[in-house]
Amino acid sequence: MGLIDWIFGMKRFLVHENERVITLYKGKVKRILGPGEYALPNRGNRLTIVRYDIVTDPFFASNLTKAIMRKIPDQAKTHLTTIQTSATEVAMLERDGQLYSALGPDEKIYVWNDAGPWSVSKIDVSDDFAVSPALLKRSGISRIVNYFYVKEVLDGQVALVYIDGAYDRKLGPGLHGFWRIGKSVVFKIIDTRRQSLDVSSQEVLTKDRVTIRVNIAADYKVVDPLLATTKVKDFEDALYRSLQYAFRKTLGSLSLDQILEKKVSIDADAAQRIKTEMAEIGIEVKDITLKDVILPGDMREILNKVVTAEKEAEANVIRRREETNATRSLLNTAKVMADNPVMLRLKELEALTEISAKVDKLTIHNGTSGLMNDIVRLGEEGEI
Repeated sequence: MGLIDWIFGMKRFLVHENERVITLYKGKVKRILGPGEYALPNRGNRLTIVRYDIVTDPFFASNLTKAIMRKIPDQAKTHLTTIQTSATEVAMLERDGQLYSALGPDEKIYVWNDAGPWSVSKIDVSDDFAVSPALLKRSGISRIVNYFYVKEVLDGQVALVYIDGAYDRKLGPGLHGFWRIGKSVVFKIIDTRRQSLDVSSQEVLTKDRVTIRVNIAADYKVVDPLLATTKVKDFEDALYRSLQYAFRKTLGSLSLDQILEKKVSIDADAAQRIKTEMAEIGIEVKDITLKDVILPGDMREILNKVVTAEKEAEANVIRRREETNATRSLLNTAKVMADNPVMLRLKELEALTEISAKVDKLTIHNGTSGLMNDIVRLGEEGEI
């Protein structure tokens, strides 16, 4: 066969099931061939065979496209399908019932018919180019997702959508997408849950010119995300600065003693100013607390000395009061003893008993009889 083909100037070749072949003779498009064995004229090696794997690459892209459509339109229609979108359309291309690719506005592609079956669904995006949630769930293939702007919004968040720099809409929790159709889409995520902001180590000069440092904490919630992002550049920074200013102004008008004594009332005064100011930009401020008042080292030593002196003075007052009470009690006892000699002698015996309990040997100089006589005499005096 090879000799016969060579004699008659033929070229024999095989086209597999997964292949399609375009033949050119003398540089001109001739045929589109499906699976099978072929023998075509090849005098002077003028036959050109271009192979395409329709399984690996089901899209047809070639510099011969226009020539094929013009010279062999019937064969092109048999083997190829043209898919085209207008300026306001996007198209979803399905292969065997599965999403395979997508086309943006003003795009055109060719697919091999036998690589399908194919189905095409077109979507008009002239009014709204948001991607439906159902389509987003199906678009797990990267070549599809690349046609979308996709953003996931979590619970407790909202997303502000800006198209070409202009605000378009607000999105709640969920998966959202927009077609890439020549417009810029930006998502700004805003957390609407309750949050905390700390302002630490802020230096404040009090009315009596003492420099102190304060730590402030505030709980807040974004209630109007659009207002919060359009009224100020950074609403969290605005709240931070408002806390700084309000507390500096409030604390700066008070002396150190007033600050230490009226910490709670200072919170209320400053908090009301901040809440009113933040409400104007869509921020609801919940609680504001003056957490700590930190004094400089030398001032702490002075205050410690003052507190020590005050406590010592209080202790002295208490000591003097107790001494006065004890003296008054002794005076009352002395008056009772002065009016009652027997009570005096009994007190002397109590003292003698206490003393004798603390010594090993007791010597009585006037003898036992003298002691008994004193006791008898004491008894007689008590009877008079």
